[in-house]
Parts: sequence; C-alpha cells; structure tokens
Amino acid sequence: MPPAEPALQVPTVCAALADETRWEILVRLGSAPASASTLASELPVSRQAVAKHLVLLRETGLVSAERVGREVRYAAVGARLNAVARTLEGVAAGWDRRLEDIKVRAEAGDGPPAKSVS
Repeated sequence: MPPAEPALQVPTVCAALADETRWEILVRLGSAPASASTLASELPVSRQAVAKHLVLLRETGLVSAERVGREVRYAAVGARLNAVARTLEGVAAGWDRRLEDIKVRAEAGDGPPAKSVS
C-alpha cells in the first residue's frame, strides 16, 4: 500500500522551499530523478547535507523516493507542487478582489467618511 499523502500545509512547504539549497534540489529533481550522491556532485554541499535536505523535502511531500537496485532515486512530486500553487493562487485572487473593491470605492467616492476635526 502506498504511503498516505501528507496534509497540505502551505506554511511548512514554503518554509521548506525558503532554503536555497532545498530549492535548487527541487528544481534539479524537476528535470529528472537523481540520487543523493548525484545531487551532491552537482551542488556545493556534502552528500550528508543533501540527504538531510531530502528528508525534509520528503516529509513535506515535495519529493518522492524509489529504490533502484542499491540506489535511492528522488523525484519532485508535481501534484504536491500543483496543490501548493492552487492554494497560493486562491490567496492572490482574494487580494485582487479586495484591491479592485478598494479601487471602485475610491473612484466612486464611497470611501470611509472623513473624520471631523473639533
């Protein structure tokens, strides 16, 4: 049975992606699966550091792992990234609606009443 997908927690995912090395790993894995050793040879960090970053990316559901012979190959999880993108798009749409409402009110002169000065 496949492991359950981690709950979508955008702040946790964003925190994972805030680290430059993890971001580079994820971008690299978006091109093709790779082992921790391969990733370490392409990045200016040790294999141990890459392995720690991969653990966190797996915990957030952004990366999957598959054993191929003696090697573990990691790949980006597109569905997880799409779910995060949809959530962020919803937040952006809410802000766009609020800004449009402010613009309409400002142009119509329906802003808040002016405070009187005594």
